[in-house]
Amino acid sequence: MQDFKERIKELTERFSGIDKNFSLEVKKTELLSTEAKTTDPDLWNDPENAKRLMREFSDLKREIDEFENLQSQINTLEEFSKDEEFSEEFTKEVNQIEKDLKKFELASFLSEPYDAKNAIVSIHAGQGGVEAMDWASMLFRMYHRFCERRGWKTDVLDMTEGEEAGIKSVTFKVSGTYSYGYLKKEAGTHRLVRQSPFNADKLRQTSFALVEILPEFEEVDLPDTEIKDEDVELQFFRSSSKGGQNVQKVSTAVRIIHKPTGITVSAQSERFQEQNRKNALSLLKSKLWHLKESELASERKELKGGRTMASWGTQIRSYVLHPYKMVKDLRTNVETGNTEGVLDGELDEFIEAELKM
Repeated sequence: MQDFKERIKELTERFSGIDKNFSLEVKKTELLSTEAKTTDPDLWNDPENAKRLMREFSDLKREIDEFENLQSQINTLEEFSKDEEFSEEFTKEVNQIEKDLKKFELASFLSEPYDAKNAIVSIHAGQGGVEAMDWASMLFRMYHRFCERRGWKTDVLDMTEGEEAGIKSVTFKVSGTYSYGYLKKEAGTHRLVRQSPFNADKLRQTSFALVEILPEFEEVDLPDTEIKDEDVELQFFRSSSKGGQNVQKVSTAVRIIHKPTGITVSAQSERFQEQNRKNALSLLKSKLWHLKESELASERKELKGGRTMASWGTQIRSYVLHPYKMVKDLRTNVETGNTEGVLDGELDEFIEAELKM
């Protein structure tokens, strides 16, 4: 009895902390303003902007509904806590509210400008030939399973497969509210240590792969990042992805070279050239944004008296499968011996710790 009262008291205090920062009335005013814009008869003259506005309205309404539902449940808990007995069903309800509150607390850490956007994830095999390519494919599966668990949709934009096994690189889009915010700190170098399945002597092998995470930008985003026609070179080629005959026989794949920066992007997963072109342009815009952010970060480091050499990136996590089993994040020190679970997409413990960094 006392234990449940303490749990309810703790839940009430935690929710009170969220309530102070949520600004419910401000969000309701914003929702009404956004809803008014969605009723504009000329809204769908600009489909991209219309989709963005409808998504903003849907996300904001969902956020408010979740907050008010949680608020109502917490108030009900306080009322029930005055009773002398707790039923088994009530115990289950308390457990569920604890989970919902934890989820809402994590979402409160996602307050950066682009956290709510879709994510574009790229995985590149490091040095090490087939070993590194196999590791890249393992990471691809890991993130795909993580997204499945969260109900997020994944779409491969571009993939280069290895000659023997694995993948040299893959770029895919993750569609889901706050997918960029949740995944952004997964960017960096991931290290694998295991007995090589490609070596007859089963020697211990260390492999590396680089993970890049970018927010997906639409045409209406970042008006200051204009891509001029004269600054890009378009190339069309036949897709090498596993698609239908139309994809293989027709030059549907698109490569875009941005002349001022030398950035090259490509997309080849769609059956139609125009859709691949749009995907490639979206990816280019994300990379140009990232380049600008990186330059600003370098300037800030120089002003503080320090500069790091451009390199593959900082190693963020080690996955050891031999001679012992352990996955350890080198930034948060979170570790687990459940390597199979992690490689099957059970990343919540790591990502929650990253969000609180």
